[in-house]
Amino acid sequence: MKFVAFSREVQGTGASRRLRNAGKVPGIVYGVKEPAQIELDHNALYHALKKEAFHSSVLEMELGGETTKVVLRDLQMHPYKPLVLHVDFQRVDSTTRIHKRVPLHFINEAESPAVKLEKCTINHVVAELDIECLAEQLPEFLTVDLKGMTKGKSLHVDDLVLDPSIKVRTHGRKNPVIATPVEIVEEVIVVAAAPAADKGKKGKGKK
Repeated sequence: MKFVAFSREVQGTGASRRLRNAGKVPGIVYGVKEPAQIELDHNALYHALKKEAFHSSVLEMELGGETTKVVLRDLQMHPYKPLVLHVDFQRVDSTTRIHKRVPLHFINEAESPAVKLEKCTINHVVAELDIECLAEQLPEFLTVDLKGMTKGKSLHVDDLVLDPSIKVRTHGRKNPVIATPVEIVEEVIVVAAAPAADKGKKGKGKK
């Protein structure tokens, strides 16, 4: 994915506020060379951020007539308005090793024995993983094949088939669960019968 950035000469809180009022987003690019202060078109950036690949792949940034490979590192959003307040990028090259959160794409869930034969649903315990790899080998997503899932057996990080260059960062957790089958519990609704009329109850009073 490609995007265009422009050099930002004026800095400071007041300058950033004026940029935002003009439909721009202040940002910074660091790594490899000296940090560069940049600005981007807000609407173009906002729509790009809706795409999954913009968050988890190497991007091509055009700045001052030169194209540089970068990855998105940080993002600051307004607490309740759909506004991007600030964005950080990191320059990368063929030798840069990075860690990044990458989304998981689950496939073949309906074909698994757990779903097809054993009346289970599969709970996706996590939606993304923090991985470490060379920037050039950063995948846009990781594919998780659920075809072999069976009742009573969860899928763990160690069960994933990954490229040898990719290392999953588990932050101290040992072989965390990725997905687990859950048996469907059928809800039985019991309708209580209406109480029988009291036969001993007298009818109309005597005339």
